[in-house]
Amino acid sequence: MSAAGHIDPSNKKVALLIAILAALLAFSETLGKSAQTEALSRNIEAANLWSFFQAKTVRMTTVRTALEQAEVQLPGASGEANQVLAKRIDDWRKTAARYDSEPDTGEGRKELAQRAKTAEAKRDRSLAAYHQYETASAALQIAIVLASAEVITGAGFLVWIAAALGVVGLSFTVIGYVAPTLIHLF
Repeated sequence: MSAAGHIDPSNKKVALLIAILAALLAFSETLGKSAQTEALSRNIEAANLWSFFQAKTVRMTTVRTALEQAEVQLPGASGEANQVLAKRIDDWRKTAARYDSEPDTGEGRKELAQRAKTAEAKRDRSLAAYHQYETASAALQIAIVLASAEVITGAGFLVWIAAALGVVGLSFTVIGYVAPTLIHLF
């Protein structure tokens, strides 16, 4: 085979490096999109729970206001009106307490606040993972470009930089999956 038809064996190694980097990039991008979708879902869940919390607060305030008015009227009531008002006051107290805490259904204000905070924590973890994956993707994309540039220029140091960036990209992908809040870059 002539010199013009000869394929440099180092180009095969660079091509393999590019293929590995591209595969890592695909994983990082897929995980990043998944984390982004999860963050959006958890944000919606938290917003819905906080809205439900606010609605319960309004209901509880309305019931407590009616309760306080009835308590003022109770001493002036007599006979059957007194008994009806006393029963209504007792019912309103129970309703206000139920609006504040309802462990059986998880729909009291205290339970809703806890559920919303849990959703926010999951959202924050997913956002942190997303940012790690984005950093990994950037490093891997640059690594692919540098490795490709080495094939054209023959500058061997570009392969080493590309490989180092590949390790950085892989590291950020693993961090995003295992411990996304470990490193805060942004």
